[in-house]
Amino acid sequence: MNKWVYSFKEGNADMRNLLGGKGANLAEMSNIGLPVPQGFTITTEACTRYYEDGRKINDEIMAQVMEGVANMEEINGKKFGDLKNPLLVSVRSGARASMPGMMDTILNLGLNDEVVAAMIAGNPDPKFERFVYDSYRRFIQMFSDVVMEVGKKYFEELIDKMKAEKGVQYDVDLNAEDLKKLAEQFKAEYKKQLGEDFPSDPVAQLKLAIEAVFKSWDNPRANVYRRDNDIPYSWGTAVNVMPMVFGNLNDQSGTGVAFTRDPATGEKKLMGEFLKNAQGEDVVAGVRTPMPITQMEQEFPEAYEEFIKVCETLENHYHDMQDMEFTVENKKLYMLQCRNGKRTAPAALKIACDLVAEGHKTEEEAVAMIDPRNLDTLLHPQFDAEALKKATPLGKGLGASPGAACGQVVFTAESAVEWAEKGKKVVLVRLETSPEDITGMKAAQGILTVRGGMTSHAAVVARGMGECCVSGCGDIVMDEANKKFTLGGVTFNEGSEISIDGTTGNIYEGIIPTVDATIAGEFGTIMSWADKYRTLKVRTNADTPADAKKARELGAEGIGLCRTEHMFFEEDRIAAFREMICSDTAEEREEALNKILPYQQSDFEQIYEAMEGCPVTIRFLDPPLHEFVPTEEADIKKLADSKNKSVEEIKTMIDSLHEFNPMMGHRGCRLAVTYPEIAVMQTKAVIRAAINVQKAHPDWDVKPEIMIPLVCEPKELANIKKVVVNTAEAEIEAAGVSINYEVGTMIEIPRAALLADEIAKEADFFCFGTNDLTQMTFGFSRDDAGKFLQAYYESKIFENDPFAKLDQNGVGKLMEMSIKLGKPVNPDLHIGICGEHGGDPASIEFCHQIGLDYVSCSPFRVPVARLAAAQAAINNKKKGCDEKVEEFIKGAKEKAKEAAGDAADAAKKAADVAKEAAKGLAKTGEKVAEVAKDMAGVAADVAVAGAKAGVAGAKAFAEEAKKTFNENKK
Repeated sequence: MNKWVYSFKEGNADMRNLLGGKGANLAEMSNIGLPVPQGFTITTEACTRYYEDGRKINDEIMAQVMEGVANMEEINGKKFGDLKNPLLVSVRSGARASMPGMMDTILNLGLNDEVVAAMIAGNPDPKFERFVYDSYRRFIQMFSDVVMEVGKKYFEELIDKMKAEKGVQYDVDLNAEDLKKLAEQFKAEYKKQLGEDFPSDPVAQLKLAIEAVFKSWDNPRANVYRRDNDIPYSWGTAVNVMPMVFGNLNDQSGTGVAFTRDPATGEKKLMGEFLKNAQGEDVVAGVRTPMPITQMEQEFPEAYEEFIKVCETLENHYHDMQDMEFTVENKKLYMLQCRNGKRTAPAALKIACDLVAEGHKTEEEAVAMIDPRNLDTLLHPQFDAEALKKATPLGKGLGASPGAACGQVVFTAESAVEWAEKGKKVVLVRLETSPEDITGMKAAQGILTVRGGMTSHAAVVARGMGECCVSGCGDIVMDEANKKFTLGGVTFNEGSEISIDGTTGNIYEGIIPTVDATIAGEFGTIMSWADKYRTLKVRTNADTPADAKKARELGAEGIGLCRTEHMFFEEDRIAAFREMICSDTAEEREEALNKILPYQQSDFEQIYEAMEGCPVTIRFLDPPLHEFVPTEEADIKKLADSKNKSVEEIKTMIDSLHEFNPMMGHRGCRLAVTYPEIAVMQTKAVIRAAINVQKAHPDWDVKPEIMIPLVCEPKELANIKKVVVNTAEAEIEAAGVSINYEVGTMIEIPRAALLADEIAKEADFFCFGTNDLTQMTFGFSRDDAGKFLQAYYESKIFENDPFAKLDQNGVGKLMEMSIKLGKPVNPDLHIGICGEHGGDPASIEFCHQIGLDYVSCSPFRVPVARLAAAQAAINNKKKGCDEKVEEFIKGAKEKAKEAAGDAADAAKKAADVAKEAAKGLAKTGEKVAEVAKDMAGVAADVAVAGAKAGVAGAKAFAEEAKKTFNENKK
């Protein structure tokens, strides 16, 4: 029989996976002697079984639940459903990862009309009667809402009506008779909504409540929270059943929530709120304005004094800031929950540093305790917290690039530039962005798109610039022709005010004030610790000197991806590139490209300067040519004039560039095969720039890495490499200098991964372009996948967007295969990742595990990657230590068992010899028998001594194991 239910005395903090965070911590608090109402936890495995059984609680689980209830009855001296001395319980969720407010709680369970009447009959005090009816109406409302899905609003309307009739402001001002009427009205509303009476059997109530908590694991808000926080659906939630303690019993009772440190700033001081004569939901829901926790000292001095001691005990025990819920019933304190508290990014850094200074944590432990994703908020403007609380989102897209932006709506890149030049703040709203929009994107405060996912053009470019972006808001009805769109019933015209949150994806009407990002002094400390422990290098994806400089400031150790195509869109060079596209001969193309060459060279020189001798990987031209051609009539006419062609001829050439599937079309290395003169021009620019910067800085090691994109065939790379090498060597010889460079490729097509051993013969390095590799492996268009991924989440096919979080099973397997095939062929091969996954913490851990040399991400994700890389190294080291300790303990157990067995055998043999000797000698007479008796005693002593030796041996092994464990832990 499986064990599905554990009493609090049977669990501990290490059983988090089985008991959930809340259950494990309730058990731990019980074990260290804190005042916890003694209940039980139904395991996460029971939740999984519930779903496997078609959303039903099986008889075995329910039988163990009722055993847990019986145990509670015995401890508390009350009976569940009893009329004389009823036991009332709370039923609360508790997943292994903290999910505040995402799942459900039911309080005061076990009440019905008979129990209520019996309780009141046993205590004639009018205040007690009020308490009973208050608890009953709360239970009916909570049970109806959480368990039976009858909306809160029906009950809140009845409460508001009652308060209006009585002329009072707060629930606490209603008397017993009012609350009794409310309870009757609530039951009537329940019957009206569901067509059946409110359930009166406490056991039926309990089963339905447990089912409701299990169901809440799969509710929409929990699913979204899990996806945002990388919590697997398979974990399930535990359920905690506890005896009720009543903060709403009387004025000698109350309830509160507190933190051992300030969760906003990290300051070491008790923070929290407390409400007299209330239950926990009142504090959280804001039904009444609570008092500061310190005021509790005046109201309940003894309970407050004990609570202060509990806070100290918990923080010293868990070595972290604690978030606690508690209730005072008749001046007696009860702890209902503790957990490591959620905190802002500045608070997280301060708390981590303070805990090291106070001796609670080592540097490694401090690095490991910070969520890398939180660092985003340190580097970008955010909405004012108070103003945000008052705002209601009109809609939601994907939080593609963090930060907050507000301004007037514009619909074109040109308008964005024009308005920004007049000093106006604008938000650029597009169906989707293209490389042509880059100047408008730079001018805008933020970018909002209707289409596109986390790796769409808008998302990638915005992250690179550190600009707020919300992408893929499919609820927007766009009318670009008339420069307006509709969202959530509101129409936005050009000039309308809008606010967007690039962290959450929320979109608001009007202007919400923002606050600038501030980097606390602790930031540098944590980053220095992270750099001490990580082994993965961290580079950046940067296309401009400004991006490169910012990334270097944030700790980048090189450039892992410089996209050269973005340089072509500048006003002074796009015309020449369009001339190249519309040329008829190689000579004409070379003539046009020579106009661009000085610009490219200048760009590269500035990037080398910004990176101060760190490696720079330059990707040769990747997008299809149709992305560069003009679309406006005036631009087409200008191009036609420059090429001495008619407008119709140019339009025909532009039409010929159209492709049905451009992402798999004439792009990447295919352009260099078709037009080698492009590769020649880019090689000249790369090498000439390197020569100039190396001369200016002899102490630097300027070593460009030329990266050929979209290779799928070894001969393809060999063909282009030959062009690159011949051009580079000619430039180096002409300059009369010595300079090193490398030629490598992106692995972004599954066939390239399969042929990695062949490709490695030609490549100096591999870099995984996981945006395209994900696209090609799944067969999803990264710009269109957002349209159907929601259905995949709801059907539990996917738990995450594969473009945001690396698919380790499929794409990851191709990456691992590439490394295993490539390294033996070319031991000097260095390998990195430059897709957007390079800035995702979970993906970075995988990159560490498979042996990459570096990750590369957008500049503002560099600190995130540094921290995540350190955590990956620390986790890997810890995992290795744990395995070593487990192996040692296993060996020690076997040795101890063997020693004990040897001792037992020796004792048995000695006893047998003594027995036989005694038998023989007894025949010779009583005197000799006495000698035999002495010998038997000696044999017994030998047996005891042998057993003791076995025990001593086992103890020695145990001590050795403990010593080894502690050494490995350090």
